[in-house]
Amino acid sequence: MNDKERVAKQAAKLVEDGMIVGLGTGSTADYFIEKLARRRIKEGLRVNCVASSVVSLLKAQQLGLPMIAIEHLTELDLYVDGADEVTAEHTLLKGQGADLVKEKLLARASDQFIVLVDKSKMVKNIGDRFLIPVEVMPFAWQLVKQSLKQFGGHGALRQNSNGSGLAVTSYGSLVLDMAFEKDLDCAELDAILNATPGVVEHGIFYGLANRVLLADKGTVQELELEE
Repeated sequence: MNDKERVAKQAAKLVEDGMIVGLGTGSTADYFIEKLARRRIKEGLRVNCVASSVVSLLKAQQLGLPMIAIEHLTELDLYVDGADEVTAEHTLLKGQGADLVKEKLLARASDQFIVLVDKSKMVKNIGDRFLIPVEVMPFAWQLVKQSLKQFGGHGALRQNSNGSGLAVTSYGSLVLDMAFEKDLDCAELDAILNATPGVVEHGIFYGLANRVLLADKGTVQELELEE
């Protein structure tokens, strides 16, 4: 069992009977879906699930997890997902995939948002390893890019996987992958991006994660929040 499996198994143990559970997207979230489905079969655990992407929806359906459409969701007990970067203050960077809107919607709606990572995802500052994805309306990308220049932002539209054109999100938006030269903290950058017209969503998950489970060399521990 690798570290991603271990941390996913630990998270699945936290699901209680009768919960509505949000399913993240990515390799670690896939393991969580598998572990949750196994608990349902072996223990008769009663859960309903909502998916953050078509990929996680299909996987959950294949494993027999009962699903709720996000359109019908009025409450969410638990959301479990991975992250691309995590700081000691529990700020996350997500969005290397194309489902930022649903991921952040579920993170905000949940009573508890649990993040699953391994040691490679820990960073001192958001943006240390990845550019910050900013999902934009297709007609607005130039104006958004220009607007973010005043805050030291620079970047370019994300290309698709084979480099033959632009990457398009699940909702038909484009993605600006941005770096920021000015010394902005996460709270400031989150507020700036939230307030920029034309931005659909962005990859900084600030003040949303309740718990971070960290897998490292065969052990799983809960990351203490540094104030």
